[in-house]
Order: sequence, then structure tokens, then C-alpha cells
Amino acid sequence: MSFKAVIFDFGGVITSSPFEAFNRLEAERGLPRDCVRRINATNPDDNAWARFERAEIDAAAFDQAFAEEASALGLDVRGADVISCLAGDLRPRMVAVLDALKAEGLIIGCITNNVRAGKGSAMVFDDARAAEIAAIMARFDHVIESSKAGVRKPDPRIYAMMCDCIGIAPEACIYLDDLGVNCKPAAAMGMAAIKVSGEDQALADLRALLGRPESWPG
Repeated sequence: MSFKAVIFDFGGVITSSPFEAFNRLEAERGLPRDCVRRINATNPDDNAWARFERAEIDAAAFDQAFAEEASALGLDVRGADVISCLAGDLRPRMVAVLDALKAEGLIIGCITNNVRAGKGSAMVFDDARAAEIAAIMARFDHVIESSKAGVRKPDPRIYAMMCDCIGIAPEACIYLDDLGVNCKPAAAMGMAAIKVSGEDQALADLRALLGRPESWPG
């Protein structure tokens, strides 16, 4: 297959996963491991997190609504605590992949579920980091943010929006995401989906699909 585009999730792919930060928060607060993910997985289409990612509520409303959902599960954690964990660390080799793909003439896109918090698309709170992230986001030919589009993964519409925007059929696209639930709609459309569990694995799988050597991206 001759691929023409590679579409990336951002958090958990270009940056480290926010789930790692959630686990640190849980450990610091004496909360059960993965409880933040458990809260977010309860009523996943209409809970506080889903509504926040679609920009249906603001940060203050999310803070309260998340706290109420946590309380219903016997947990004490607020939405503001979760927001503070969202910005991951950049993965330099994944950034190098973006540059290599661009140099080879492939289209690169980004579909990210994010919220209106912090500074910029990656929801950071530091000006220097915000500028760094902005420089990376500028590499993409097209970016779709759930908080701006009003639709979030895994809604199939967001993947179709990307294909329409870049003018490339799903069958000619590779899609990378750290969540299997977000990979499934992309695969169902015909994209070659890579579930990212780590940087080495993501690079190896991408090289295999593109037919690149182990030294790629250089």
C-alpha cells in the first residue's frame, strides 16, 4: 500500500501519556491506581470529561462536575486536579518523525481530544512550553481539536473530517493513537491503525507500514 498521509494523536503519541501523570497524582493523594481513568470511563460519551472535550462546559463547570462524578464512586478528586496533569513530555524521536515525513512529501495531520485549559493545543501552563508545542503543531498540514470542532474521538465524524480536509482517502492514511477505542473507528474506515503503547513500538510499527529501515527517521 502506498500511503499518502500519517495522522497522529498528540497526547500519548507525540508526548508522553497523561495517564502516567494521572497515576502520579493518584499515588500522591493516596487514591486507587487508575481511578481517574475509571471516572472518565463511566458514561464515557456524556460525562464531565466528554462534555469538556467538546467545549460544552468550561473549566469551572468541569471542576465541579468531575468532583461530583468522583464522589459518586467514593473518590475525592476534582476536575482541576486532572487538568493540571494533562501536559505530557515531548518525545523528540516522534517529532523527528514529523520532520522526516514532511521531507518525504507525505501529508501529516493531528486529531486531538483536548480541552480549553492552559495555553495552546496541548493545555500547558508555561509560556516557554506553550511556544515549543505551538512550533510542533505548526508542522502539521491540518489539526483538528475536539474543543474547537465540537466533536471528539472516537466519534467517526472526526476522522472523516480529517480525510475531507486533507483530501486523502482513509485507505491511504496511517493513524496513530494510544487508545484502542480511538483506533477502532479509524481502522473501520480503512485506515491502517497503530495503537501506541510506547515510543519504540510506535516507531517500529510505523517503519513496517512505510517500509523504512531501522535507522529511520535518522
